[in-house]
Amino acid sequence: MKNSINKKDWLKELKNVITNYDQLIKILELKKNKKKLNDLNTKKNNFPIRVPLNFVNRMKKRNSKDPLLLQVLIQKQEQIISKNYSNDPTKENISIKLPGLLHKYNNRVLLIIKTNCAINCRYCFRKNFPYQNNLGNKENWNKSINYIKNKHEIEEVIFSGGDPLMAKDHELKWIISKIEKIKHIKRIRIHTRLPVVIPSRITNELCKIFNKTKLKIIMVTHINHPNEINNEFKKNISILKNKTGINILNQSVMLNGINNDVQILKKLSNKLYESEIIPYYIHILDKVTGSSHFFVSKKEAISIIKKLTEQISGFLVPKLVQEKNNRKSKTLINLNMK
Repeated sequence: MKNSINKKDWLKELKNVITNYDQLIKILELKKNKKKLNDLNTKKNNFPIRVPLNFVNRMKKRNSKDPLLLQVLIQKQEQIISKNYSNDPTKENISIKLPGLLHKYNNRVLLIIKTNCAINCRYCFRKNFPYQNNLGNKENWNKSINYIKNKHEIEEVIFSGGDPLMAKDHELKWIISKIEKIKHIKRIRIHTRLPVVIPSRITNELCKIFNKTKLKIIMVTHINHPNEINNEFKKNISILKNKTGINILNQSVMLNGINNDVQILKKLSNKLYESEIIPYYIHILDKVTGSSHFFVSKKEAISIIKKLTEQISGFLVPKLVQEKNNRKSKTLINLNMK
């Protein structure tokens, strides 16, 4: 394999997205829901359908239960009002210190690099986040950098969003160059779904940026199902690893009807490792409004992960975690709980 990435414009691919229920149904040759609902109309939904054609092409046609489709298709269950579900399930708003900067955990801060994503995942805990007040731009980044400079307990900056890799390479180069000048910062962690959704986002320039910085770069991909991983993704991730040596981890969300199955998670862990990615976390769903149909109970999740430990090597088993309000870290779930 040549240690180079084919020139393919990820920005052009980014424009080639499906934003309409009817269009998605037509491409996948599915029957329309006879009870056509107004909320399925993109213009009338606050969190519309958005999925790149590259990702759609990995879905199986004429399969309404395709696990990739279920992650992005607006469904009538989103109208259900469920107890203990809210617009801010992780209480992030109280952690906003400056526009685009969250300081929840002692030694790390989270920067909103960009407010949009290449794909809208229906279970997203930030689907109602006040992005309009937390824009990812140089004005806000500069304010955040000054904040970080004065907080010597901070060792790590987390790039998030939206999706931070929605930023162009020159923007990432600029902000990384500013952060690496802060003496007490050791790492940048980048949480992203873009490399799996549009693999061409891994560019030669991005590799150069990661390779040249003195900071440790950790990338955390967000992949929930083995069918998301295709050959283009594996090839580009391999090149990224070879050129930069960065650590790449993956986190998933336990999703009902999508990956709450031992064999699916076994296949996911194996495909991740084949792609030089370490399974890191699998989350209990954050209870964001309209996502109750995705919920997998803690009891079921524990049972699944316990069985998974009997099927694969320990280093391939992701940690089962849950976000709890007012905790200063993710809560690791004890598999011996009853």
